[in-house]
Amino acid sequence: MSYGIHINGRPFEDEPRAGQCLRTYLRERGWFGVKKGCDAGDCGACTVHVDGEPVHSCLYPAVRAEGRAVTTVEGLADEDGELHPVQQKFLDAQGFQCGFCTAGYLMTTAVLDAEQLADLPRAFKGNICRCTGYRAIEDAVRGVRHTEEPGAGRAVGRNLGAPAGPQVVTGAARYTFDLDVPGLLHMKLLRSPHPHARIVAIDTAAALRVPGVHLVLTHHDAPERLYSTARHEHPTEDPDDTRLLDDTVRYIGQRVAAVVADSEAAAEEGCRGIEVTYEQLPYVTDPEEAMAPGAPVVHDKGPESRIARPENNVVGEVHGEIGSVEEGFASADVVYEETFRTQRVQHASLETHGAVAWYETGEDGEERLTVRSSTQTPFLTRRALCALFELELKQVRVLAGRVGGGFGGKQEMIVEDIVALAVMRLRRPVKLEYTRAEQFYGATTRHPFTIGVRAGARSDGTLTALQVRVVSNTGAYGNHGPAVMFHSVGESMAVYRAPHKKVNAYSVYTNSVPAGAFRGYGLGQVVFAVESVMDELARRTGVDPLVFRELNIIGPGEHMISPGGEEEDLEIASYGLDQCLQVVRDAIAEYGGGSGSPAGSGPGSLDGSGPGSPDGSGPGGDVPDGWLVGQGTGMSMIATGPPGGHFADATVKLLQDGTYDIAVGTAEFGNGTTTVHKQITAGALSTTVDRIAIRQSDTDVVRHDTGAFGSAGTVVAGKAVMKAADALAVQLLDFAAGYLGAAAPGECRLTAEAVECAGRVVSLKELFQAARAAGRELSADGHWGGSPRSVAFNAQWFRLAVDPGTGEIRILRSVHAADAGKVMNPMQCRGQVEGGVAQALGATLFENVTLDERGEVTTAAFRRYRLPQYADVPRTEVHFMETSDAIGPLGAKSMSESPFNPVAPAFANALRDATGIRFTELPLTRDRVWLALHEAGKG
Repeated sequence: MSYGIHINGRPFEDEPRAGQCLRTYLRERGWFGVKKGCDAGDCGACTVHVDGEPVHSCLYPAVRAEGRAVTTVEGLADEDGELHPVQQKFLDAQGFQCGFCTAGYLMTTAVLDAEQLADLPRAFKGNICRCTGYRAIEDAVRGVRHTEEPGAGRAVGRNLGAPAGPQVVTGAARYTFDLDVPGLLHMKLLRSPHPHARIVAIDTAAALRVPGVHLVLTHHDAPERLYSTARHEHPTEDPDDTRLLDDTVRYIGQRVAAVVADSEAAAEEGCRGIEVTYEQLPYVTDPEEAMAPGAPVVHDKGPESRIARPENNVVGEVHGEIGSVEEGFASADVVYEETFRTQRVQHASLETHGAVAWYETGEDGEERLTVRSSTQTPFLTRRALCALFELELKQVRVLAGRVGGGFGGKQEMIVEDIVALAVMRLRRPVKLEYTRAEQFYGATTRHPFTIGVRAGARSDGTLTALQVRVVSNTGAYGNHGPAVMFHSVGESMAVYRAPHKKVNAYSVYTNSVPAGAFRGYGLGQVVFAVESVMDELARRTGVDPLVFRELNIIGPGEHMISPGGEEEDLEIASYGLDQCLQVVRDAIAEYGGGSGSPAGSGPGSLDGSGPGSPDGSGPGGDVPDGWLVGQGTGMSMIATGPPGGHFADATVKLLQDGTYDIAVGTAEFGNGTTTVHKQITAGALSTTVDRIAIRQSDTDVVRHDTGAFGSAGTVVAGKAVMKAADALAVQLLDFAAGYLGAAAPGECRLTAEAVECAGRVVSLKELFQAARAAGRELSADGHWGGSPRSVAFNAQWFRLAVDPGTGEIRILRSVHAADAGKVMNPMQCRGQVEGGVAQALGATLFENVTLDERGEVTTAAFRRYRLPQYADVPRTEVHFMETSDAIGPLGAKSMSESPFNPVAPAFANALRDATGIRFTELPLTRDRVWLALHEAGKG
């Protein structure tokens, strides 16, 4: 009797392996729309239908599907290719960003009945989106259209849909592992059980005897060269403290060995067969203790590693003073001092870290290493691999498919190095894909900070002094540690005028999971502290909090001064902070109160049940008796790009069929740069976006790009694209004028498919052929080095209600003002803001990577690490300011990281307004709020 499963109408008779889940069975047969997000039924990315019922295929045994009909996202469309109504709705609303979760949402939504559609918070409790903030998903479900047709006319400023949208909603978009590689081998890693230990001996004999195991790699096989996993244009920004496989382990979870086998199961069995003898060493997990004399030294390395003070575990530090803070405090009428703490947060991108690599033969006949990776930095990763293995650039190709979320976590080389080593040894394709648990203990987190702030002001609200002490826990390795620490005390202090400022900041090693780049890059941690202090000073001086800020914030044309050092290429090239604060003032005015009303006063309307419920956007509504109501504001400034240069090269050329091609290096992971780059090009060439193709994220087919980080996709890569497109427009007009015998190029103009010159018309196809006949290619290059840089501004305002009996908090209203300069695509930019606010709310309210006393991660699964779900996130009102930047392309500024930064202080300030208690530690969990109220006699 034969076995049989019908998948999308096709019979499959091959029997599943023992214990195989339906997800891997489907993916092995090419249904790549079924995603791996968590392995535990927590995220919903693997949702499929079995006989019309949605199931999480990672939990569903494949054997149970025998004789059943299985439908994946690829099977939703009809036989003629007509999209399912739900697919069309998600496309029309652009209910996605990176798109990794989208198939799961489509499969869940497609079978919702009327009752379930009326209760989306419950209907979506099994699905997670890390990017969108859920509003776009709800709009898609409700049939709200946001995308515009890409017709002729102006492209910039319109809500044009993502070019990959049709592929995302049909499951055809290809992420890192959505390909079939013949002869593929699988890698698994053995990790350290100790926080600090020396490997005395390692025996791999039993592992090599496991059937199917081909290779075991240990520190004996690793290059001696030290490097950093962090990726920056200038590698010297990070300490060289990492070895590919080390004979000293410095945190629980550090990789010790790698096993490569025919299957993941064999590789895991091989890991279990490795015998390691450790000499355990003293360890330290608290950064203050780590800096104390006599503390265990995490890295005993020389000056060539660029560690500031290895004997004190200080990887980097900054000290500076402007004026005299003691004089400033002496002249103040009010001085406030407090210490704030922020926690570790996981990026939780639904596509985990991973890479697959193989050898291929290039056009020159030379064999080279090809690495396909979920990375934000293909070019920098190639450069790092070449340096590590002493290869020439032409010997290595790095490319990224569509990346399933990043948030800074993939600005690292975490997996590519070990995979490349295995491929070089075996000359076979090798894959390493992290599990969700490995993301928590084997990747990176946001830096936990301790921030001490002391500030003084006169009774009229004028700041006299601002002093900040920062201790950043960078974990066992210093990737991004010094840069995050330096950035954290930059714009957070420079945005306020004060005659006296002082900073002491330290990035400190501990024996714990390494921290790395995370949305906001340190600013969010210090902004939480500084904005909370400004709120307290306003209260103590009796000045309205908005007025207090307006008295002290930097103005247009002023120099940004931070005691950590002035960045010479940073300037205010457009100014919208005053407009941001006015948006907040207008929202407050609807309630008839000041921006810091007495605790418990004012009406409100309940929310707290997700974007599909009434959002409390007006002053009406009821709050249960006894609940406390408050409102609060936070604001922030951020540089639109990293310091020291962030480079992008782009090429735009005319193709034979009269359309255009863009080649640009930046990666697409829901940041929307692909859409924006096409819009910029369409505007410059007077064409439509559907007549433009784009190639990206492949070191073989595009020129150098520093990477998709530091909010640089629009302001750096976009400016390179703009320069190339503008130059090509000039070329086309010049060539057409000569070809048609026009008096001057000024008599010519571009249209979507032709050039018109003094009443004569030549099609772009004909122009291409004429150029080819003349031995010319109509192509132009553009370059931008990321300097000078401008700044973007954001302000967040919350109105919330607190139940003093339980600590429950409900968000009544959320308003965000964003100064993004010229908004290239309002729909996409709004999505970036909403996603940033939602992610920041998770960090504010409940996300917390917890460690035990040995530094071991205890929250290595989504069900133990709570992410914001549909029911947790309010619908945020997003307002864009009317500004145009003098530096950014066509007046644009960045807006991917900055919305995150003011959220936590705005929430904490609203909570202070409601309860009278200043909360100084994140996350603001319900039990923490209840306990504080209880201890204050208010519970």
